[in-house]
Amino acid sequence: MANAEHSGRPAGAFGAAAGDATRDRLGAARLGLWLIAGVLAVRQVAVVLATPRGERLTDLETWVGPNGVLHVKGSLYDSTQFTGTPFAGLVLKPLTNAAEQALGWGWTFGTLLLVVALGLIAARALPQPVSRRTSLLAAPVAISLLMLSLPVRNTLWLGQTSIIPVLLVLLGCFVVRGQRAGGALIGLAAALQPTVLLFVPLLWFTDRRRAALSTGVTFAACTALAWAAMPHDSYTYWVHHMAGVGLGGRADALGNQSLHGALLRLGLTGPAEIALFLTLGAAVAALGLRRAVRHARDGQLLLAVAITGCAAIAVSPTTWQHQLLWVLLAVVGRVGRRASDRYVWPVAVVVVMTLPGKMMLPNNPAMNPLRDNVVLLAAVAAATAVPFLSRTSEYYGAPVPTEYAAPVPARFRPLVPFLRRVLTRPNLLLELLLIRVTYAAYSSVRLTVQGDRATAEAHGHQIHSVESALSIDIEHWANHTVVGLPWLNHFLSFYYESFHFVVPLTILAVLYVRRPVDYRWARTALGFATLLGLLGFWLYPLAPPRLMPGFGFIDTVHGVQDFAKPDYGAMTAVTNQYAAMPSLHFGWSLWCGIVIAVVAPKWWMKALGLLHPLFTVSAIVATANHWVLDAVGGAAVVCAGFALTYLLSGPRAAAVPDLEREPRAELAVR
Repeated sequence: MANAEHSGRPAGAFGAAAGDATRDRLGAARLGLWLIAGVLAVRQVAVVLATPRGERLTDLETWVGPNGVLHVKGSLYDSTQFTGTPFAGLVLKPLTNAAEQALGWGWTFGTLLLVVALGLIAARALPQPVSRRTSLLAAPVAISLLMLSLPVRNTLWLGQTSIIPVLLVLLGCFVVRGQRAGGALIGLAAALQPTVLLFVPLLWFTDRRRAALSTGVTFAACTALAWAAMPHDSYTYWVHHMAGVGLGGRADALGNQSLHGALLRLGLTGPAEIALFLTLGAAVAALGLRRAVRHARDGQLLLAVAITGCAAIAVSPTTWQHQLLWVLLAVVGRVGRRASDRYVWPVAVVVVMTLPGKMMLPNNPAMNPLRDNVVLLAAVAAATAVPFLSRTSEYYGAPVPTEYAAPVPARFRPLVPFLRRVLTRPNLLLELLLIRVTYAAYSSVRLTVQGDRATAEAHGHQIHSVESALSIDIEHWANHTVVGLPWLNHFLSFYYESFHFVVPLTILAVLYVRRPVDYRWARTALGFATLLGLLGFWLYPLAPPRLMPGFGFIDTVHGVQDFAKPDYGAMTAVTNQYAAMPSLHFGWSLWCGIVIAVVAPKWWMKALGLLHPLFTVSAIVATANHWVLDAVGGAAVVCAGFALTYLLSGPRAAAVPDLEREPRAELAVR
């Protein structure tokens, strides 16, 4: 009866079946995510253990190597490798006997268990309330993200202990009962990593004063114990090196993602740099703690812990890559009023913590300060600037919903019905980030799948034979004809080099601003086409006409090639020379022509848009960069891209009239 009252229909087998189906789907999804987490864990361990002994767990040599702590008779710091606190040396030195006996296996699997524990605790500590689906899926997702993150990968690869302080803090905040016991664990973490002391004011100002006092007492006791046992080492660390400053690698190395390291990389040195570092560090710490206290009182303690950890990253004199896990924990914060904006911050954090900086920002000298400090910038942003929502906000649990276009009648039912056409404009920052990362991955994969020269040339002979049989082998004639006409040669060479990226990006920008529905449709089709193109590069490496010895082609773009060298050509080292089939030069231009022909309002615009693929196919053939059949392959992957988009999400939705789109645009801005 209760179900009938609430749903308007009687309860019965139908409702039970629907509930069972939902549980089954959740169970299958949970099992799949756990399998993914397991595969990632096995892969990370396999990579470490398959590496030759002298190349893996190199930081473990700090302990067990011929000059490591375990074998040095004098000071811990006489090894020139150890950078931890004296207490860390006192506690961990006995454990290295086991590490020396089974270097790799015990240490690696022990680290793996610590990562799993960290993921389980983080999933348990999510701010309430959370849905049943989130509670079931959070743990495998958290462990998978940890396995993929650069800090964990570096820890497993180098043999570091940096997961231990983070795990101790989470245990003290979320697992151990009693403030004194929790504070003792956090104090123990601070004894291993002094910047963890930044959690003392967080505990104090959130009415956990017993935990704060316990943290301070435990840290002082551990440090005093180490001082009594190793007075010379303690003096070296705390006085001579000012809490470890200057130990280990160069402070201006890219691995040091702290404010001190960033200022040194910018060329600042001496008292001015120290004064600026102390000023900026104090500002970041004060603002970060203020925000952390506010979110802790709001019931988001995990976010508060992450913010405090991010502030500790910035203010520490040296913060190496394996010590940056606090940034990944900040993924739990909710940002954005619109449902479509909720993905921006999590995606940005995951990208920053899993990919190298060169994949996120172009290789341009002007971008070096950003690319070299991208993790530090993420930590500072999380600590001071990212507008995390309060649980009292009306948008915290119910963001502005996404608007969808009405379904378009189609002959076939979409394979993925929930991929409906979104009417609102996607988040620009998220789109730019995904486009940049996708293109960087495309470039990396394109270079990685490069085939050998003999296979590529053999495939070139195959293509030439097929074209000869079909009487379409016009490349040699077109190439020499254009070379004889300097004005046409310069035009086609310029067109080949300049318009490949400019035109597609311009079309995407115009669609994003004026036609957001069509933007999503076009962007998805282009992504599928590019993915299929990469598959073609891998399966069929093909030498273009300009790299075929004995054919007499003239490379009008790259210059004369020296075929006597195994790797010839100025571009061989930076790009895949055998990525000719399919021609994405032509494929992307055909995509441009199709999109313009479909969405342009006037016939002359449609006709003008079709000139781009015509000029492109002329340029790629005349400059000897592609065979005619390469263009056919490019057309095939583009058509397949549009077909896949149709099969997955249905036909293109009708554009929203301008009068209806303006209020939505205003709502999106607000």
